[in-house]
Amino acid sequence: MKWTCLHNLAFCNEIISFSWNFHRKIWSWHRKGIPLQKQKIEAMKHITLIADSGSTKTTWNLLDADNGHPLTEVTTKGLNPYFQTELECKDELSLSLLPALQPYWSAADCQKVHFYGAGCTAEKCAQVQHALCSVLCLDLQQVEVQSDMTGAARGVCGRKAGIACIIGTGSNSCLYDGERVVSNVSPLGYILGDEGSGAVMGRLFVGSVLKNQLTPGLKEEFLTAQRLTPADIIERVYRQPLPNRFLASLSPFICSHLHDETVRTLVMDSFRSFFKRNVLQYVGYDTLPIGFVGSVAYHYRDIINEVANEFHLHIGHFLQSPMEGLMIFHQSN
Repeated sequence: MKWTCLHNLAFCNEIISFSWNFHRKIWSWHRKGIPLQKQKIEAMKHITLIADSGSTKTTWNLLDADNGHPLTEVTTKGLNPYFQTELECKDELSLSLLPALQPYWSAADCQKVHFYGAGCTAEKCAQVQHALCSVLCLDLQQVEVQSDMTGAARGVCGRKAGIACIIGTGSNSCLYDGERVVSNVSPLGYILGDEGSGAVMGRLFVGSVLKNQLTPGLKEEFLTAQRLTPADIIERVYRQPLPNRFLASLSPFICSHLHDETVRTLVMDSFRSFFKRNVLQYVGYDTLPIGFVGSVAYHYRDIINEVANEFHLHIGHFLQSPMEGLMIFHQSN
């Protein structure tokens, strides 16, 4: 237990140091009045490109592979092979990514591309890999495509075994051996699963609103603050597209009312379900560190820690995004 704590502290300090150096470099460029995208690379030897992609956006970080220094960060639209064809992925890469990388990019200098994305299952990885190779003029062996779950695990666990969890609009989890995901309990989506997620907490909360299960006065406060009526809620959930995003958008209101006993109980029960129905199924759940990625996990980390203590679990790191952890992971290759 003592060794685990020391390891977690060292890894956390590594992330803090890396983040500080990254933002100090960007600030120095800003003070000189030079746009980040126009910085020139001098004496470049090798570069590494890392991507963290969801369905909405992709964050790309380009590193000097020789010293680990960040060179630039680019944001493009999300690349999800379940919703986009290979041609659509190529178009987005050609129109958005490649022009932004041009002050830095040289295929001859590229050592590796690591892409972590939503929808990147075993049968879909090749689609993204071929698109990247085609647009960036790279060989297949230079491009690694993995799931967002693998990205989360490498981001929060580094090269040590552990359990990694994603809790944002949806939720997911896995058992990780220090390099790859070895077991995954299916998340099942916000209707059948996704316990602890923003969408599920939003669904439980509006159900309590409409069934008058909250502290008196809170229902009226919520409807006024969100400019909603009960009819609006029914419309957004049952008739309009993407009801999961609408439900997850209620998370800030829920989080700001954790002092209310009815809200706090709802949230704690949701995280209890997440642990019971997901984490407790993994071999070693009672000894391995459990790390979390995602905005909901980050903002509700105190509640998650409190619930984890009920199960005598060992909580690791909380990251809003896995990117900083991924940059450290690939520097240590």
